[in-house]
Amino acid sequence: MRTTRALAASAAAVAALGFAAPTAAAWNDPTSVTAQPSVIARGGQLVLTVKGEACTAANSTISSAAFPTTKLRSMGGDTATATVTVNSNATPGAQSVMTHCDGRQRTFNNVFTVLGGVRGGIGGSSTSGATPTDIAIGGGLVAVALIGGGVFWMRRRSENKI
Repeated sequence: MRTTRALAASAAAVAALGFAAPTAAAWNDPTSVTAQPSVIARGGQLVLTVKGEACTAANSTISSAAFPTTKLRSMGGDTATATVTVNSNATPGAQSVMTHCDGRQRTFNNVFTVLGGVRGGIGGSSTSGATPTDIAIGGGLVAVALIGGGVFWMRRRSENKI
């Protein structure tokens, strides 16, 4: 009799846990986040589209380290969207976004990529206008052209006298 009660209590506990587990783990809304364009430079505008009915609610937001928290706008059905501007100091590389919908958070990794700065070698200068080196090179080329032209003109002139 004792084993029957223990077995019945164990079965009831397992059944209760079995029914509660899917409820606790079933929140997978939103299902996806996409970005257009998927690769963007700092300071560019990005359109994020979120699929999931929970994110069509009025207070739903999306955030990332690359842009400030932005409200999502419902597009009808189970789709919401947001247009964001990528921070000018965003870290280059793959970026994650976090949705805040229906009082819950969900993170999506590698949604879009921020491009880094250009690695400049010779000629990758950040100054504007002519540098002293540019002026020296240009002046030298003008001097060589004047001297060469003068020599050519003087030789042609002496050939005519013969």
